[in-house]
Amino acid sequence: QVQLVESGGGLVQAGESLRLSCDASVRTFSTNVMGWFRQAPGKEREFVAAILWSGDNIYYTDSVKGRFTISRDNAKNTVYLQMNSLKPEDTAVYYCAARGSSVTRRAKDWSYWGQGTQVTVSS
Repeated sequence: QVQLVESGGGLVQAGESLRLSCDASVRTFSTNVMGWFRQAPGKEREFVAAILWSGDNIYYTDSVKGRFTISRDNAKNTVYLQMNSLKPEDTAVYYCAARGSSVTRRAKDWSYWGQGTQVTVSS
């Protein structure tokens, strides 16, 4: 059974950094692609970044390019999201997600989800 557990959220001031972690219970063909999404109050869940367990393909939404970095540690089955230069508009619940193949930005196409971790950026 696939379980995803996020950690690392918190309250920071604008311009500061946070690193989120997502620990996956297993790494199988059904979790070949790992991603981060976020959902702010009253808004739809939106794609942030994605990475595959193998290869160099990495994907970001435009609003975080140059500020956020997604990475992985295959030995630990862990995916990270390093968030620098945080802005108040980055405030949201951040979710880790997994799916079997190809990257899609549509949340409904992802198979597995973590419980989410709150990130709050004050101005």
